[in-house]
Amino acid sequence: MAEDHDPEAWRAAQARKKRIVDERVARATEDRGVLVVNTGNGKGKSTAGFGTVARALGHGFRVGVVQFIKGSFSTGEEAFFRRFPEVDYHVMGEGFTWETQDRERDVAAAEAAWQRAEAMLADDTLQLVLLDELNIVLDKGYLELDRVLAVLQARPRMQSVVVTGRRAPDALIEAADTVSWMKMVKHAFRAGVKAQKGVEL
Repeated sequence: MAEDHDPEAWRAAQARKKRIVDERVARATEDRGVLVVNTGNGKGKSTAGFGTVARALGHGFRVGVVQFIKGSFSTGEEAFFRRFPEVDYHVMGEGFTWETQDRERDVAAAEAAWQRAEAMLADDTLQLVLLDELNIVLDKGYLELDRVLAVLQARPRMQSVVVTGRRAPDALIEAADTVSWMKMVKHAFRAGVKAQKGVEL
C-alpha cells in the first residue's frame, strides 16, 4: 500500500485505527465472566485453554480444571499446573474412546467428571474453569447438552469458562461469547512423527 511508504499517510491511518479501537473500548462497559469455546480439527485447543489458565494465575486467580476423556497418560500441563495451590486440577477420563471400547464406562467417567465440573461452576471463588475435551463428551452424547448449558448459564457472574474439544455442538457455540476454530494445515503425526513431550504431551 502507498501509505506504508508515506509517513504522513501512515500516521493518519494509525490515527483512524486508534479512533476506531478507542470507540470499541468505550462501548465495552459490561463486566462479567465469559464463555470461551475452542474447537475445530487443528492442534491447539487445549493448549490455548491452558494458556488462559496461566494468564489467570498471573492475576492471582483461583482456577478449576476438569479433563474429560484424557487420563490414560501423564501430560506436561498436569505436571506443571498441579504445582499451584490455586489450581483445583482433576483428570477424570479413562483415555480415548477407541482405547476404552466401552461406552458404558465412558459415560460413567463423563458423569463423574461432570459432577466435579458442576461443583466448580457453582463456586464463586473460582474465577476461571477449564473444561478440557468437554466438546467430545457432548458430541458423543455421554452428557445431555441442555443440562450442561443450563449449568454454564447459571454459573457465578464473574466466572469465566473455557471449553475445548473437537465438534463443539451448535447450541454451545451459540451460547458462547468467544469461539475459536482451530484448522489443521499440517501435523507432524500425519508424516509419521511421534507425539513429542512438551509439544503434544
